[in-house]
Amino acid sequence: MKVFYILVGVALLFSCKEEPKLTAHDIVEKAIETSCGGVCDEAEIAFVFRDISYKSYRKSGVFEMERVMEDSIGTIRDVLTNQSFQRFVNDSLVALPDSIARRYAASVNSVHYFVQLPYGLKDPAVEKELLGESTVKGKDYYEIGVTFQQEGGGDDYEDEYVYWINKENFQLDYFAYNYRTNGGGVRFREAYNKRVVKGVRFADYNNYKYNDITFPLIKLDSLYENGQLELLSKIETEQVEVTLLGN
Repeated sequence: MKVFYILVGVALLFSCKEEPKLTAHDIVEKAIETSCGGVCDEAEIAFVFRDISYKSYRKSGVFEMERVMEDSIGTIRDVLTNQSFQRFVNDSLVALPDSIARRYAASVNSVHYFVQLPYGLKDPAVEKELLGESTVKGKDYYEIGVTFQQEGGGDDYEDEYVYWINKENFQLDYFAYNYRTNGGGVRFREAYNKRVVKGVRFADYNNYKYNDITFPLIKLDSLYENGQLELLSKIETEQVEVTLLGN
């Protein structure tokens, strides 16, 4: 009988141990798996954003991001790859100063990055930190802080982000960021119209602004709940198409 009680006590001891805590890396990986279903590494994704066509291609570690738009001078096609950025006007390659090319490349990358969140958080230049947990509109979230290494982080490497990832389903419901360019600013985005296209999850966003760039991003969820953020715009992605390229 004594042995029985000892065994029961040992079982209870182990059952009461806390589950291993998830790291920021673990949480982001789960969010990417929830969003991509393992297919984003080998896919072509096309969409329209603000009447401009975008397309990304990823396969075997190679990527290409494209933006096509009409202008008074004709059709402009911007192409960003692992190695370079190129601009074509009416199918003719245009020579650009490095400073202009970097600016255009950052613009193309930014749209693809936001549309395909949280997939872009797997980039080696991303530094992730679990800041804490919070409750927004009755749901529990992990708060993930993100900064970028200067090497590989692009011209906007000083920007800061906070992502609110749902603790139950690991979906990205909110994120906030600040930026220093063009006078700087603070944004808070709320996901809506979530849908899945061939295993890849997409969302539109209500885009809120806050005027104090020094305000801690991690506290913006409280301002959002209290109606203290100004709705600036809606970020809507249209005509989404996904082509799976895996074998």
